[in-house]
Amino acid sequence: MLAVKIAFWASLGLLAWTHVGYPLAAALAARIRRRRVASSAIEPSVSVIVAAHNEADVIERRVRNLLELDYPADRIEVLVASDASTDGTDEIVERLAAADPRVRLVRCPRGGKVAAQNRGVAESSGEIVGFSDANAVWQHDALRKLVRSFADPAVGYVTGKASYEAADGTNREGAYWRFELWLRAQESRLGSVTGGNGPIYAVRRSDWEDVEPWCGHDLGLPYLMVQRGRRAVYDPDAVSVEKPSKDIEDEYRRKVRMLRGAWVHVFRGMLRRVGPVYFVELVSHRLLRYGSGILHVLLLLSNAALLAEGWLYRVAFVLQLVWLLLAAAGRFRVPIPGAGLAYYYFVVTWATLAGLVRYVRFGPPLLWERIEGTR
Repeated sequence: MLAVKIAFWASLGLLAWTHVGYPLAAALAARIRRRRVASSAIEPSVSVIVAAHNEADVIERRVRNLLELDYPADRIEVLVASDASTDGTDEIVERLAAADPRVRLVRCPRGGKVAAQNRGVAESSGEIVGFSDANAVWQHDALRKLVRSFADPAVGYVTGKASYEAADGTNREGAYWRFELWLRAQESRLGSVTGGNGPIYAVRRSDWEDVEPWCGHDLGLPYLMVQRGRRAVYDPDAVSVEKPSKDIEDEYRRKVRMLRGAWVHVFRGMLRRVGPVYFVELVSHRLLRYGSGILHVLLLLSNAALLAEGWLYRVAFVLQLVWLLLAAAGRFRVPIPGAGLAYYYFVVTWATLAGLVRYVRFGPPLLWERIEGTR
């Protein structure tokens, strides 16, 4: 029974740490030992890579938005790395390229997003290489804000703020995402973020190396930069806007795919060659978050086995059942306060388990499919 009690208290403590303790500790540590970024208004040449697979409905808007940014026209180029698109995406980009020499189409064989991004970088020329999703829109000054941190020679990677329009459906991503961005700001002040934002980020060309097709940039590039002695920072003033997934079920599919890829980083060296502070960040924010589904299952099963051990365990078990019932109410749209967020948390937690199972069964995801509700 001692082993069961250890499992109960360990899983409860780790869940409390990753969701509450670590964010508070990171915020406090950031106030005590903040590492500032020596940013300034610089205008390096920039190549923005947009990886695209069958994005005909949004690609023209994406390219025009980038061309109209508040940035010197002769210092920016836009490369659309088309991952074997078959819906007319290539023809649209070719038409735009004929009208503006800053636009280039990079045709890629079907190989996945990262492979397309690698090829796009190889054919680009900017001092800074930026990346964006085809369905995103950058605010007018986003590029200026994104590159200013590269005035600091210690910075190799900058991610901006990915924001969402009001959801058309039932997704509760907004509340979670605001908290996540706040936490990334604390990590950036400490030294480096543990994750980036796919719609808006950039890398100093001199720090770039092609990464394996399984290495999603959002999770891979920040820790790879730190392993090389660089900083990966967050600038909340560089803003990108896109639609969220329409409903939680769409969000679940996106999370499963993302978390299937996240486990690859855990098993292939995410925690190696980093300092103690960043190591704690990675374990607290990434490893324990990815393992939250396992921890919740362990907590529930160990709690069930301890019901005869005292009132404390019975209360804990009832609270877990109440949370599950609240999540069920959210699933069936019962108008109970907090039900929607409880269901969202349940879905995201379950996605960590589904992502792990799919990684074990099928390996990392190499190709990507768009979420229709985000267009």
